[in-house]
Amino acid sequence: MRQLFELIPIILFFIAYKMSGETISIMGYTHTLDGIFSATAVLMIASTIQMALTLAIDGKIKTSHLWLYALVIVAGSATIYLRDPAFIKWKPTVFNWGMAVVLYGSLFMSKKSILERMLGSQLNLPQMAWKKLNQLWIGNFLIVGALNLYVAYNFSENAWVDYKLYSAFGFTVLLIVLTMVIMMPYIKNQDKNNQTKL
Repeated sequence: MRQLFELIPIILFFIAYKMSGETISIMGYTHTLDGIFSATAVLMIASTIQMALTLAIDGKIKTSHLWLYALVIVAGSATIYLRDPAFIKWKPTVFNWGMAVVLYGSLFMSKKSILERMLGSQLNLPQMAWKKLNQLWIGNFLIVGALNLYVAYNFSENAWVDYKLYSAFGFTVLLIVLTMVIMMPYIKNQDKNNQTKL
C-alpha cells in the first residue's frame, strides 16, 4: 500500500500529460493543460502534498524521499521556467544513479550496508544475503536510470511519459519479487528454528 501511495504523483503526472489541450476549472481558476509543462506542475504539487501527508502521518520523512522531492522541485522548476523538458526527463536518472552511489558508498563507510542498517532489526540475514540484496538494489538503480535516458532520447516524449508510469510499477514489483526470492530461504529457516524452540 505504501508503494502505491508513493506512486501517486507519477500517476497524476501521467494523467495530466494525457489531458494535454483540455481546459480545467478549479475554484474559478481556468487552465488549459499544455503537455509536459502542466504535467510537471501537477507532479510538483502532488509531491508537495505527499510530503505534507507523510509528515503528518509518520511524523518524519525519509532522507531518500526528501532527496527525491528536492529533485522534483528543482528539475520541475527548471523545466517550467526554461520551457525545457530535459530537466524533468533527467530527474529519474539523477535520483536512481544517486541512490546507487549512496548504496555502493555505504559499503566503504560501514561494515553494514544501508539496507542492513534499515532492515537489520526486522530481518536476521547472513552477510552473504545482505551483500546480494545490496548488489540487487544497486543494479536496479543503475539499470532504471540508464533505461530512463535511453527511452527519453530515443523515443517520443509521449512514449517516455508512458514508460515513466509503467516502468515505475514494473520495476518496483520486480525489485520486491527479487528481494523476496533472496530473503525467503533465510526467513523459512528462521520460522523452522522458532517452531523448534516452541
